[in-house]
Amino acid sequence: MDRILEVALRTGAQAVHPGYGFLSENTTFAGLCEDNGIAFVGPPASAIAAMGNKSEAKALMAGAGVPVVPGYHGDNQDSLLLVEEGDKVGFPLLVKAVLGGGGKGMKLATSAKELPEALSSAKREAAASFGDERVLLERYIIRPRHIEVQVFADTLGNAVYLFERDCSMQRRHQKVIEEAPAPGISEEFRRSIGEAAVAAARAVGYVNAGTVEFIVDTDTGDYYFMEMNTRLQVEHPVTEAITGQDLVEWQLRIAAGQRLPLLQDQLKILGHAFEARVYAESPEHGFMPGTGTLQRWRIPHGAVSFSHVGDVRVDSGVRKGDQVGVHYDPMIAKLITKGPDRRTALDNLHAALSELQVSGLPTNVTFLKRLASHPAFAAEELDTSFIAKHLDSLTGAVQPPAKIVALAALAHHLLQVQAAEKEALSIGGGQLGPWGVLDGFRLNHELTSNLSLTHTATSAACNVHLTFHKDRSICLKVSNESGSGEIKAKRLQLSNDGASLEAEIDGERLTADLSVHDHSDEQVLTVWSGGETYEFSKPVPRKWARSGSVQSSAGLVTSPMPGKIIKVLVQDGDEVVEGTPLVVLEAMKMEHTVRAPCDGTVADLAALVGAQVADGAVLALVAPAAQAAAVGAGQ
Repeated sequence: MDRILEVALRTGAQAVHPGYGFLSENTTFAGLCEDNGIAFVGPPASAIAAMGNKSEAKALMAGAGVPVVPGYHGDNQDSLLLVEEGDKVGFPLLVKAVLGGGGKGMKLATSAKELPEALSSAKREAAASFGDERVLLERYIIRPRHIEVQVFADTLGNAVYLFERDCSMQRRHQKVIEEAPAPGISEEFRRSIGEAAVAAARAVGYVNAGTVEFIVDTDTGDYYFMEMNTRLQVEHPVTEAITGQDLVEWQLRIAAGQRLPLLQDQLKILGHAFEARVYAESPEHGFMPGTGTLQRWRIPHGAVSFSHVGDVRVDSGVRKGDQVGVHYDPMIAKLITKGPDRRTALDNLHAALSELQVSGLPTNVTFLKRLASHPAFAAEELDTSFIAKHLDSLTGAVQPPAKIVALAALAHHLLQVQAAEKEALSIGGGQLGPWGVLDGFRLNHELTSNLSLTHTATSAACNVHLTFHKDRSICLKVSNESGSGEIKAKRLQLSNDGASLEAEIDGERLTADLSVHDHSDEQVLTVWSGGETYEFSKPVPRKWARSGSVQSSAGLVTSPMPGKIIKVLVQDGDEVVEGTPLVVLEAMKMEHTVRAPCDGTVADLAALVGAQVADGAVLALVAPAAQAAAVGAGQ
């Protein structure tokens, strides 16, 4: 904060725009800007403080006539009292950090038995994320929609709502796909919830951009105030798309003391828009955040960035070669599409996701495509449990088609040939001798080769036997868990940079984009073909290799992600059953519990509180009963 203010004062800056990062809802920073005569592009510090404390905000909203969810919002944070108040509110119950946001410090207790652990975990996350462990309790609506309203207010007393966004597509209480306007609501409901949002803003003397978030009970149609984000939201592009307005321009004009660019009766809804958040994470592994280097970053053709003009927009802070680490949220980009109606905008979203190419780290792109094409999502069957209800169909791994396995095998072979030929050229001074031509030609027999690949998504082995014929065609015998078959390929053409491949496979002309990188002891090949993404790996021979009983044991406990160990719940020699919590990790300000993979005895415990561990780091061994004695004897 001090450094930013120093720079602003030295350069004569008139205003500071905090984006939607750490300082965007920081009361102290907003106050410091005001004290130094610098416009803070956002609400006054008093409004941030009023809405930042969720307990006080709900009391204010109740006083302003805005509906609030039943719960406990008191100052007394005694654990026994919180348990008693939880029993009064009833279950299921949400424990939420008073200063929370983004799903951090939020835990669900479905019964009184679960409440103490939910309180403890929420308090730890709240302290780590916001420096304040206070929590509040709220009745959990069984089938809620998350609908939020974009509001703006100026310093001249004008306030408007720029309609609403449906943000019900969530995992871990964090948004994945947002859309505007909210589908399936009446104009009366739109006006009612919009006016309630404006009333909420006026109750705290709000100025500039803000978002009032509501829980909508799908069973009753009632809506309740949840919280107010006193900043521009990550998902603001969908509102820009349906209103034709640049909301950052609005922010700057209001910060300069100007009147709102448009008043309520001048605002119109123009079509429909979606935003998909592209995360570095593994949906098939519980949405665990991932890290790595972006080896490929290619956005859809014709996409614009940071502009509401165009049917496809990609806002991102990354480019090829960037590192994605563990210290921040795993979101790496936002993909926004629009259309004259919801169906067209949704089709555009699926098409744009099919063109997006990312490699080098795990992403949720395939998951987003499945979500965008899910029939229940298209049918507007929306509530915040949608992803959990349809998890299997959204994240289930599918075996790759035999033709794609063949294509991957051909790509591996041709890339090896290409690399060897380039090396031969460099050694031979630009000339390939007769022994440097690696085209598979043999005088008296045909070249054959065996290749074993692992399909990353399913962990399935894909074995391919290649026979290279003298007419330059190739016969591939492909076998994997889904069966085996013989495929013929010819007319292969690999681009000079090795980034694309064309081949005729069983009479069908296939094209693919390729990306290759090393990860740990493996070479990873990513194949984009027909709008789908496939990833294959194969071991890279090393001069060293880990070995021993610990590495081969089914009871090996490893870190599912890079992170910091904040709690160790067991000791060497403890008897545990499958699912017993062993270690609590913190990554990207979220807690993740590592559990015992089987029944047995804890041995070789290597987890230390405060230690920063890498993805796959060995934390302990849970030795089954048959092995426990042997492990103990070895010690």
